[in-house]
Amino acid sequence: MKTASPSTSPASTCHNCNTNAPGNFCSACGQATTLHVPSAREFLHEFVAHYVALEGKLWRTLALLLFRPGALSNEYLAGRRVRYVEPLRVYLTFSILFFAILKFSSPDVFLTVHSQKAQVSAHGPGQIAENKSSPMQVSILGQTPTLPRQWQDFEQLPTAEKQKLVVDSFFHYAPYAMFCLMPLFALFLKILYLGSGRRYGEHFLFALHSNAFAFITMALMSLIPVDIVRLALGAWLLAYLPWAMWRVYPSGKLATVCRWLLLMAAYCLAMSLAIVACIAMGVMLRH
Repeated sequence: MKTASPSTSPASTCHNCNTNAPGNFCSACGQATTLHVPSAREFLHEFVAHYVALEGKLWRTLALLLFRPGALSNEYLAGRRVRYVEPLRVYLTFSILFFAILKFSSPDVFLTVHSQKAQVSAHGPGQIAENKSSPMQVSILGQTPTLPRQWQDFEQLPTAEKQKLVVDSFFHYAPYAMFCLMPLFALFLKILYLGSGRRYGEHFLFALHSNAFAFITMALMSLIPVDIVRLALGAWLLAYLPWAMWRVYPSGKLATVCRWLLLMAAYCLAMSLAIVACIAMGVMLRH
């Protein structure tokens, strides 16, 4: 009888914790006792399965997250968790994808910078003079917050360099800022649903899921250059959150809409301030 190779036959002792392991897996640490040098395909599968979560879990998670508002949060709260990707991993994965897509597709759609350089000279009509000290204008989601005027060195930069600095600052700090806003989003929910018996962790879970959905939808809107598709995605993005709130926090529809409006007003204000803070930090810390 041919003897199996030591590299492929089950070991009697676990190589990881030195526990007696007569079977295929160690009863103490769970490591397989059948060891071999992994192939390139197995390396790829391990990366995809454990770091990108691109398995059956992901498709089940996406199906609920995209097409059934609030269902994924309800499943997690009900204890049915193994079949789905963890909430934090869902958020981080699609947050990274969204900012990467936004950065390499068309960042000017979201964030634009321009400077008014030409103005009528006081020497006479028809004469145009360049105003080198004209203030820079930053447009974020259609709004134009004013940057601090004491940054004389920044104001003296050419418009192209200002554009690059602002955009680089946004993409460097915005992902961290958005993640730091998740506890604030959950706090807003906690305040809006005082007396509901929900714990703060449940609100945080809902914040991760709802913002992950927003990242997916906005990424698709950036990738698909079809107006009717973007319009449909925008309408679904607008309707998704109140629908999810109504399912996760059972209450009257009118009360849900009122809470949604308050939540959006508070969160949009916080998000605008966070984006401006990201740009300001990048300008202040530039080398």
